[in-house]
Order: sequence, then structure tokens, then C-alpha cells
Amino acid sequence: MPRGGDKIRMPSSTAGITQYWDEVKTKIEMRPEWVVALAILIIILEIALQVYGASLFGL
Repeated sequence: MPRGGDKIRMPSSTAGITQYWDEVKTKIEMRPEWVVALAILIIILEIALQVYGASLFGL
């Protein structure tokens, strides 16, 4: 136990976690709607290739 004027220092509440929200800038920015639409388009393309791909490519 500390005696006299000694104080116990507790660790910081952030535990060393640093956030860089203001510093990160990307060159390509997309709206969330476009990301969802692109994902749906890729899913539809994948399904179409699974169903019709063999006949399209002569396999």
C-alpha cells in the first residue's frame, strides 16, 4: 500500500485504442446503395453462370 503522498496511477480508459476517422481519406468513395447494388449484381451473375455457364462456354 502506498503511504503518505504517494498516489496510484490507473491506466487510461481508452486502453491505447486510437481512432483515425479524420485522417483516412480514400480515393474511391461509393455510396452504400451502390455497394449493395453491386453485390446483388454479382450474386445474380454468379447464379446465371452456374445455371447457363456450361452451355454458354461449350462445356
